[in-house]
Amino acid sequence: MFNKYKAGDIVYVFIRNSHIPDVATIQEAAVVKNPENPKQLAVFLYETYYPLTEELAIYSTFEEAEQAYNKYFGEDTA
Repeated sequence: MFNKYKAGDIVYVFIRNSHIPDVATIQEAAVVKNPENPKQLAVFLYETYYPLTEELAIYSTFEEAEQAYNKYFGEDTA
């Protein structure tokens, strides 16, 4: 799944509010080389690197992310 992304791609991910677990938002992020392991990719978001793993809900377009968000959270993000 993650082999379709390359450094420089813009993606959209779900970010949960750590203080309110039931709250999540869609955020734009950049795919970059992981500074801790340059052979792997990471998502750079909020000045933090997140390795690309199965734990990330990552989408190529905002529309895909919005559809998934509505499916899982049942709310309109607009």
